[in-house]
Amino acid sequence: MIGQQSTAKTIFLLVSMAGWLIVGAAMMYLFPAIADALFGNDRTHLWMTNLSRGGYNPSLGWIGGGVALGLTSVGSWVWYQYFEGK
Repeated sequence: MIGQQSTAKTIFLLVSMAGWLIVGAAMMYLFPAIADALFGNDRTHLWMTNLSRGGYNPSLGWIGGGVALGLTSVGSWVWYQYFEGK
């Protein structure tokens, strides 16, 4: 039958997709901090000052994105190491 896959693979793909979406969202959240670190001009410093007044905290992106990246990578490794093709 065309398009048939196991329920386990469907769940893995959905969980993996959610993990990569969280990683991407963390990267977008970190863009101002990365731009300030890379370029460090008056405009990016002002941008960071204004964002920090509103509660912007780049460590949330680093921690959340890092954890999501780690879990997604380990989950993918485990899946392809032990379950793919069985």
